Amino acid sequence: MQYAMAVAPPPPWWSRLLARVSGTRRTAVVRELRPRARITTHDERPPTLTDLYRARRLDMVRLALFLVDDLPTAEDVVQDAFTAVCRAYGTSLDGLQDPGAYLHTAVVNAARSVLRRRRTARGYTPPHQPASAPVDEGLLLAEEHRAVLEALARLTHRQREVLVLRYWSELTEVQIAQTLGLSRGTVKSTASRALDALEKRLEASR
Repeated sequence: MQYAMAVAPPPPWWSRLLARVSGTRRTAVVRELRPRARITTHDERPPTLTDLYRARRLDMVRLALFLVDDLPTAEDVVQDAFTAVCRAYGTSLDGLQDPGAYLHTAVVNAARSVLRRRRTARGYTPPHQPASAPVDEGLLLAEEHRAVLEALARLTHRQREVLVLRYWSELTEVQIAQTLGLSRGTVKSTASRALDALEKRLEASR
């Protein structure tokens, strides 16, 4: 009789980030526990805006959540990003070679607009407080995850963008540079400083 061998799931994104902060080396690229949605169509036609929305909306809401800190605003950010994509390329996405990359950039830009308005409003109102429970509430119960999120929130906006795109969205340095409109060298140096700052904040919180 044969028995199935249990396989432990790969560590989630925040564990990879913690491993990078602590200098742990891994022999293989590990993936986040939740599989990424793929843009699929029933034929060989290019994906439409509807295909993109169905495949990537939830991922983009989660990405925006790490940048703006509350779910309702994150959902608005993603809606604005899809609106920007539609305005630029229409519903057929004709002429858009990489819809996923363009959408990442649109979400980051929309999140930046929110944060700029928020900084202006803070001159007249109390600091923003998260209004809703974030996505993946069960996952957020993990103490390590909460610690990482709290430390990320204290980084600069650019540092947070770089780390979230690297460890949550799993983009390469080149892709991050294209998304943020930076040079690859700037992405690399920003990531290095961000990891150092993150390590210090995590150490201080222990």
